[in-house]
Amino acid sequence: MPSRRQLAWLAPLAAAIVAGGIVAALSFGGSTHPSAVAAAPLAGRQAHSFQSDLVSVVKAVSPSVVQIEDSIGLGSGVVLDGEGNIVTNAHVVGTAKRFTVTTSSGRSYSAKLVGSFPPDDLAVVKVSGASLKPARFADSGKLQVGDIALAIGNPLGLRSSVTEGIVSAIRGPVPEGNGNTLPSVVQTSAAINPGNSGGALADLNGRVIGVPTLAATDPELGGSAPGIGFAISSNIVRDIAAQLVKYGKVVDSHRAYLGIRVGDTGGQGVYVGAVTPNGPAAKAGIHPGDLIVSVKGKPTPTTDVLSTVLATLKPGKTVTVVVRHQDGKKATLSVTLGTYPGG
Repeated sequence: MPSRRQLAWLAPLAAAIVAGGIVAALSFGGSTHPSAVAAAPLAGRQAHSFQSDLVSVVKAVSPSVVQIEDSIGLGSGVVLDGEGNIVTNAHVVGTAKRFTVTTSSGRSYSAKLVGSFPPDDLAVVKVSGASLKPARFADSGKLQVGDIALAIGNPLGLRSSVTEGIVSAIRGPVPEGNGNTLPSVVQTSAAINPGNSGGALADLNGRVIGVPTLAATDPELGGSAPGIGFAISSNIVRDIAAQLVKYGKVVDSHRAYLGIRVGDTGGQGVYVGAVTPNGPAAKAGIHPGDLIVSVKGKPTPTTDVLSTVLATLKPGKTVTVVVRHQDGKKATLSVTLGTYPGG
């Protein structure tokens, strides 16, 4: 898994800075106000309390975070239930079917693939005959920007590593750069390191709020952009993982679907390479060789942009799609979007 995107965290030092600032105020000048004297131990107690909270989260969540490894590479996973099901990223499992799962205590087990859904970058593997501790999942719809978050996983193969950051934003569609778009993500103050993908992003109550998956890149520097990472929200994780466990596939993706295979043309539109028979595009009159220039009035110069536009739409909605046929003529078509199949 050498190309898989992974997540680690940068630690803000707010508590230490606050405490240090108060100490400096006390030592500056010839006299000290009584309220300043009282503030110093108060700040110390707050810092100690915050530290204790972090330690408690690590103790609660770490046993539910495992390392997932196959012959190509490794990543992380989060225990879903008492039956041995573990959720991770689809890009962590890749095309493999069997894995070695190692717990935070160092015990290793064999695991097999239950199901994978690459559009949401989620997959489930299962261990049999092991007693694993299920994680608790939070309602990611209640997250607020500024919430403290801890990432627990296996960055660079360093098993059970823990780092800390904040929730930087709650984002809508974010393209992965491969023609696929994640519909909803938690943006974090996170650096990305191989091995942390599929692990746990946890809150101060010891609940999983997301699964780290993606780092922003800086095209000018040619590498990751520091402090900008993304995790799949816990609500999406629970929904998709539950379907994979129950059916071995996703039966309701909640994603809009055109029913085409596409390719890029250097920004001139999205090339339609194939059309699914009786699919939404076929019924609307889209043909192989057409270029999709816009959807619902929004230009679609690349596959990433088209994927992002579709991620904002719901199945069943009728939208206008502008295509350019091979003879150069444009046509405006009405397409009733289908539901992206999860099988």
